[in-house]
Amino acid sequence: MATATEQAQGWLNEAERVTVLTGAGISTSSGIPDFRGPQGVWTKDPSAQQLFTLQNYMADAEVRERAWGDRRDNAGWTAQPTAGHRALVDLERSGRLRALVTQNIDGLHQAAGSSPESVLEVHGSQWTVVCTSCDDRTPTPEVLKRVDAGDADPACLSCGGILKTATIMFGQALDEQVMDAAIDAARDCDVFLAVGTSLQVYPVAGLVDLAQGAGARLVVLNAEPTPYDRDAHAVFRDPIDEVLPSLVSAPG
Repeated sequence: MATATEQAQGWLNEAERVTVLTGAGISTSSGIPDFRGPQGVWTKDPSAQQLFTLQNYMADAEVRERAWGDRRDNAGWTAQPTAGHRALVDLERSGRLRALVTQNIDGLHQAAGSSPESVLEVHGSQWTVVCTSCDDRTPTPEVLKRVDAGDADPACLSCGGILKTATIMFGQALDEQVMDAAIDAARDCDVFLAVGTSLQVYPVAGLVDLAQGAGARLVVLNAEPTPYDRDAHAVFRDPIDEVLPSLVSAPG
C-alpha cells in the first residue's frame, strides 16, 4: 500500500494544474518568524497586532513609530529563500504550476526564482512604501534610510501624507485584481497545495473551499493543525524544507 507521501507525490505528478497557497511557515527557516505559531510574533506579544491594524496605524503616531522601528529591524531584509521556495520554482519550471498565491510579504518566492507573473501577493509587499494620501510609491530601503537618520515617522516627501508599506493591514481591503486572480486559480486546479499557512485568515483561506468545490485534491503542509485538515486528502507536519521538494519533484 502506498504511503501518504507516495500518494501525494502521485497526485502532484499527475496534475496538470497545481495551485499553491503559501503562508509564513515556508519562510520561518529563513529566519522570519510567523505570526500564530508557538514562537509567533503575535503569540509572544499580542499587542503587536495593533501595528497591523490600519485604524490604529493612521490615528496614532506612536504606533507608526513602533511600526517603522520593527520594519527597520525586520529579518526579511537579509533573509534567503529556503529549499521550500526553490521547490516551488521547480514546480513552475515543470509546467504544472497554475499560480502561486502567497500571504507572505517578504518577496522570497521571487528571490528564489519564481516568475513575478506566477506569484500573487494577496497581502502585498514589504519592499514598496505607499503614501496613504497621494499613492506615491517609493522603494522601502530608501524610506528606511530616513528612519535610520532619526525620522521616526517619515512622511511623504511629495504631499506630507502618512506612509506605510504596500502591505494589507487589518481593516484594509485586499487588491481586487490580485484576489480575483487567486480565486480563478483556486477554481481551476487539479491539486490545491497549502504550505505553511494556518488557513485562519479570510477571505484567503476560503480559496480552499473554492478549490475543493471545483473537485481539486487538497494537500496541507503545516506544522500546526488547521481548520481544513479533516477535509484534506493528505496532511503533513514534517518540516516544509524536507517534505515539499520531495512532493513536487517532477515526474521522471
